[in-house]
Amino acid sequence: MQTILGSGGAIGTELAKALREFTDEIRLVSRKPVRVNATDELMQADLLNTEDVRKAVKGSSIVYVTIGFPYSVKGWKKCWPKFIADVIAACKEYNSRLVFFDNIYMYDPQFLNWMTEETPVNPSSKKGRIRAEIAQLILDEVKSGTLTALIARSADFYGPGIKNTSMLNETIFKPLSSGKKANLMGSPACKHSYTYTLDAAWATAILGNTDDAFSQVWHLPTAENPFTMKEWVERIAFELEVAPKYRTVPKFLVRIMGIFMPIMKEMVEMMYQYDRDYVFNSSKFEQRFEFTPLPYLDGIAEIVKADYKATSVNTE
Repeated sequence: MQTILGSGGAIGTELAKALREFTDEIRLVSRKPVRVNATDELMQADLLNTEDVRKAVKGSSIVYVTIGFPYSVKGWKKCWPKFIADVIAACKEYNSRLVFFDNIYMYDPQFLNWMTEETPVNPSSKKGRIRAEIAQLILDEVKSGTLTALIARSADFYGPGIKNTSMLNETIFKPLSSGKKANLMGSPACKHSYTYTLDAAWATAILGNTDDAFSQVWHLPTAENPFTMKEWVERIAFELEVAPKYRTVPKFLVRIMGIFMPIMKEMVEMMYQYDRDYVFNSSKFEQRFEFTPLPYLDGIAEIVKADYKATSVNTE
């Protein structure tokens, strides 16, 4: 049995599809699990309940963590450390392997222009410190030999069908498609990598089913040579057949917007990711598994085809 904890999100759903290449015994766990494959086993659970986590992990050979908790420092402090501690304990109890889907918030902001698995961990944000803490909990158990696990890290992600959980969608795709200006936080001249969700899901499935991939950190496959944020606007606008209009949103304005929009309040401490080049390297995975990430132009086309084909507004 291969189990996905937090199966309903952008990654969890695609991961369930990808795992069919390796097994037909897949357990989907969430508050309201929805069957992806005909043979999926559904388990309703509160993953902040220790006993529910134990039940979800029991009988699993591999456990994938793709859950997403509410995007706030307060929520993350409350949820992430407890949840990860419970998952680790359950995986140790039932001798299950753990695959943790992670982000790059813990990396030193001074090294974002070429991120590898060896990039220094030195978070500048509160959210980053929480991510560093939970990743270290896993790595310490691996080092001690009490847990078999790996960490799969993704850059900011983009892909079809994830309209409410992608910053690229919220700030560029969505406004442009409705005839408005894109909103760029930080410098339009800075490069920014994005990981395509289907690539991330397939790669996570591959890692979980590769014995010698464990006890390591892996960057999930992400296309090289990322666009600047201005170029992202231009490429997306071209595919949507609209004018490439945008405005920059400075930190003080994001802070003011946060008074009325909680998600913007939470973005203030993360804006450092947009005022410098953010370049994510995944050559370790690509070379080991001979995997080529989807090119950015193809990814943009797939998103427009799936989510915006009939909704874009030509403003030229």
